[in-house]
Amino acid sequence: MYTKYLDLLAQKYDCEEKVVTEIINLEAILNLPKGTEHFVSDLHGEFQAFQHVLRNGSGKVKEKIEDIYKKVLTEKEIKEFATLVYYPEEKITLMKNHFSNEEELHQWYSVFIERMIKLISYASSKYTRSKLRKALPTQFVYIIEELLYKTDEFTNFKEPYYTKIVQQIITLGQAEKLIIGLAYTTQRLVVDHLHVVGDIYDRGPEPDKIMEALINYHSVDIQWGNHDVLWIGSFAGSKVCLANIIRICARYNNLDIIEDVYGINLRPLLNLAEKYYGDNPAFRPKIQSDNKLSNEEQLQITKIHQAIAMIQFKLESPIIKRRPNFNMAERLLLEKIDYEKNEITIGESTYSLENTCFATINPEQPDQLLDEEKQVMDKLLFSVQHSEKLARHMNFLMKKGSLYLRYNGNLLIHGCIPLDEEGNMESMVIENKTYAGRELLDVFEHYLRYSFAHPEQTDDLATDMVWYLWTGEYSSLFGKRAMTTFERYFIKDKATHKEQKNPYYHLRENEEICRKILLEFDLNPDQGHIINGHTPVKEIEGEDPIKANGKMIVIDGGFSKAYQSTTGIAGYTLLYNSYGMQLVAHQYFNSKDDVLLNGTDVLSVKRIVDKELERKKVLETNVGEELIQEISILNSLMEYRYIK
Repeated sequence: MYTKYLDLLAQKYDCEEKVVTEIINLEAILNLPKGTEHFVSDLHGEFQAFQHVLRNGSGKVKEKIEDIYKKVLTEKEIKEFATLVYYPEEKITLMKNHFSNEEELHQWYSVFIERMIKLISYASSKYTRSKLRKALPTQFVYIIEELLYKTDEFTNFKEPYYTKIVQQIITLGQAEKLIIGLAYTTQRLVVDHLHVVGDIYDRGPEPDKIMEALINYHSVDIQWGNHDVLWIGSFAGSKVCLANIIRICARYNNLDIIEDVYGINLRPLLNLAEKYYGDNPAFRPKIQSDNKLSNEEQLQITKIHQAIAMIQFKLESPIIKRRPNFNMAERLLLEKIDYEKNEITIGESTYSLENTCFATINPEQPDQLLDEEKQVMDKLLFSVQHSEKLARHMNFLMKKGSLYLRYNGNLLIHGCIPLDEEGNMESMVIENKTYAGRELLDVFEHYLRYSFAHPEQTDDLATDMVWYLWTGEYSSLFGKRAMTTFERYFIKDKATHKEQKNPYYHLRENEEICRKILLEFDLNPDQGHIINGHTPVKEIEGEDPIKANGKMIVIDGGFSKAYQSTTGIAGYTLLYNSYGMQLVAHQYFNSKDDVLLNGTDVLSVKRIVDKELERKKVLETNVGEELIQEISILNSLMEYRYIK
């Protein structure tokens, strides 16, 4: 079989010289500095803030500009240059309106084409020419490569040649397109690979735009978050996951995502809601200050919110009953209600209920769906599974995603590794077999992928397991003992709202625990780090995102506006280049216009997490491992076909 593979490979490398050339190329690449990795987490639909972070590379673009021009340009000029790289189309439009005549504009074009070429040359210094060529705008590859040679100290005698190229670009009306192409090339070069450590969806208004940006990004992976899994589960056929995403969208006034973006018809749900529900303060949508809703719109959402919440609670009960190994019997709350007294008994305590909306509940069989509710959910699920745009986004999530990732010696995981108070891996019995640690996460991912591949199966273990990942005690994505959604809606006593976190969340402060987890995933505890999202870091209260002597880095600082009042910032990102790791804190992102007009910098001072004693090479990375395998295969091909 292996010889057949080598025969196929020989069709691509059909002579000895081609094999030798490729081996030399790959061996050389192994000795280049590793590329910059960019880590983001918990984006929660905040596309505008995410896009800005993506375009500025968490400050890497401006850092490169300062490296070259700090002694040449003023701070204002550096900001102007950086803004041009971030938002080239918009900045060019502003400058065209700024200049009083064409000559001034053409001079501006000339200056910034030269600066951009110099920036490209610097930003691409650790890449091969082949990789640079792939990053350049296709229509200008030849011209840009010619201009890049201008940086050579021995080409001064060709100055008129280069000057003429730039003049002709401007005269022929191509300057704007060239500058825009160079700007996007710079963005691509400063970050070699992007990691999204979970939660693209829910709360914020534009997760679909984030997905489109990721689909078009040059190199990316995703570690699923609990909210992402809800959307995957909905597309895979889980009605309870679907009820959850609609409820969350109603709660945060984001139903437009469901209906307008993904084309899912909510009219049947609205008709049901109008029939059975009225106003209810506990179910009114959370409205951002920049959003306006009429009283009628707010009332409609409030009714939809109640209707889908009650359907959700009903749909949870049969899963809990048919999956005793989920250990969730105490969450059969609809059965614990005294509907005459309007009270509920949880544990040994009885609580009065408020803001109730039990019009569709049969007290004798509280988890029974009305025929109307069944029909609504059937229609919604059909609509979800036939949304072309949602299919495109969910397929990409599955292709690029995983529950965890081992990458360049680090462990990337959105939530947690379930632990007990002693720091041991908590176990779960599934199909009469016990799993813990890495094995447990692997089996979770197996079921999620199976469910996605079989969307016609809606009540099987795999589909139920996707919902468990959202809310289960031993889920690596949830990381709490129970989700108290019901209590938050209906019980005034806030003690019932508290969700007890898995011990992982305080044990991760302990270096030995983090080292133990790294070993569980076959990673070097001396060099590796755990990179976490999921739980917002409350910097405002003095919480440190760098924990366990640098072994644990938590990068959820609150991209979501809903969290920013408690975190005090607008998100963390992490950069990891050949020199080491830097954590970047972001302040509130007001608008693109603010950046364009004022050059506003939303980055705070970077903090060194870890510094490489020796500059890290491609040889020491995941990519390096792949290249070494390729070299080995090519050497085998040489021996098999060309060495006599």
